[in-house]
Amino acid sequence: MALAFVSAIVFFDVGGLRHLVTGSEMGWLAFVMMVVFNGIVFAGVQFAYAVMSLAAPDDGPKGGLKQHITGELARVNVGAKRR
Repeated sequence: MALAFVSAIVFFDVGGLRHLVTGSEMGWLAFVMMVVFNGIVFAGVQFAYAVMSLAAPDDGPKGGLKQHITGELARVNVGAKRR
């Protein structure tokens, strides 16, 4: 996938990369480095997707009473102590 991506970037001359790769003796090395580094990026994305897919599904009961918080004051009864 990285090879196809870098090939498309070079073919469509994005950012003048075709000129840089074909105009130098070491252009093939730049092409290989772009493929390797983009491969690392794509592998990282694939790894992140796999890790995120391991999360527990959202099905089933979640617990709790689902009480909503309001801005109203609550009445509290306080018993006085007798002597």
